[in-house]
Amino acid sequence: MTSNARVVVIGAGLAGVTLARRLGELGTPALLVGDEGHRPYNRVLLAEVLAGRYGPEVIALPAPAGLTRARVTGIDRAGRTVRCADGSVIAYDRLVLATGSNAVLPPLRGLFTPDRELPGGVHAFRTMDDCLGLSGSVRPGVRAVVIGGGLLGVSAARALAVRGAQVVLAQQSERLMERQLDPAASRLVRRHLEDLGVEVHTECRVRDVRSVGGAVRSVELADGYALGADLVVLACGVRPRAGLARAAGLEVREGVVVDDELRTSDPYIHAVGDCAQHAGLVYGLAAPALEQADALAGLLAGEAGARYTGTRSLTRLTLTGPDSPFDLAAFGETDPRPGDDVVQLADATRGTYRKVVVRDDRLVGGVLVGELGTVGALARAWEGAEPLPSDGGPLLHLLTHDGGS
Repeated sequence: MTSNARVVVIGAGLAGVTLARRLGELGTPALLVGDEGHRPYNRVLLAEVLAGRYGPEVIALPAPAGLTRARVTGIDRAGRTVRCADGSVIAYDRLVLATGSNAVLPPLRGLFTPDRELPGGVHAFRTMDDCLGLSGSVRPGVRAVVIGGGLLGVSAARALAVRGAQVVLAQQSERLMERQLDPAASRLVRRHLEDLGVEVHTECRVRDVRSVGGAVRSVELADGYALGADLVVLACGVRPRAGLARAAGLEVREGVVVDDELRTSDPYIHAVGDCAQHAGLVYGLAAPALEQADALAGLLAGEAGARYTGTRSLTRLTLTGPDSPFDLAAFGETDPRPGDDVVQLADATRGTYRKVVVRDDRLVGGVLVGELGTVGALARAWEGAEPLPSDGGPLLHLLTHDGGS
């Protein structure tokens, strides 16, 4: 496309801001349209704002010059325009959907008031407004129930505990962060949270949220046991924001379907970040969003050979406690298949754990808890997908060499 073609990006999150900034650097200015009242920010760091470690300004992203505050309500594909809630219409030559994702609100009895609002004290944990509303309600001794023990729920529980709340974490599956961690690593995360005073319940289904006078008072479990609650945090996952795409007639499955040029079923509309589904995958992580934004910037600026072929992404989490941080990282397949080779090293005294999975002489996944000095070398070996030497020595060296720690 020509450098003066009008690119409009809907969504001022990490993917949208990165794309607009990269396009500007490549001489293809873009109009960025965002509907949040705050400066664009790095959503990954919201838990640090909740914990009081950072102020909102610390996690702000450098906003491109062309940022418009508006809520887009519809796309006219034939006329190549988008309609906004304020009545304005924006024309585009290429449109990019970077609409992100919404928090999943579980089907619990009592979750909504008759006006379809969340009761007082019940918070999703997805946006800066969610974070600031929750943060303003936290005080030492407040009773907080976190529903969901994935990456977001663990981060929220840790942040609330650091602020002095009495925290109960209710996880429906059998272990914490089951999508990323194997059982041994998950046990270490649980131990860390319990050391902070968090009461962890796994294989625990919540069925009811009870309120009095419009404010939450308790959470009832499936077995009838009630947990007193002044605050409830919903950390039950996210769902791609694909409503605009669906209403416009674009192909949507779990997310907005895109090809290796990040094009939707309309060749003039692209999608990146949490709302996009590429090769059957919706990543919902920062690293793929950044890679997609970079690849699409090259494509829209006319760079030869620019394409997106997928991301081999690593999940990393630092849980800051009163004494020292608790780090973990996971990548690839952490649960071995029959016939895979597994190398594990554990140090109960230091609270460290390292495991890698090898299949057909290739590193296919790993999980590290505690000291992460080896994570860079392991991730490079995994991302390169090169055969490992058959004697296993270099792999053991990768697993144990941590810069002297």
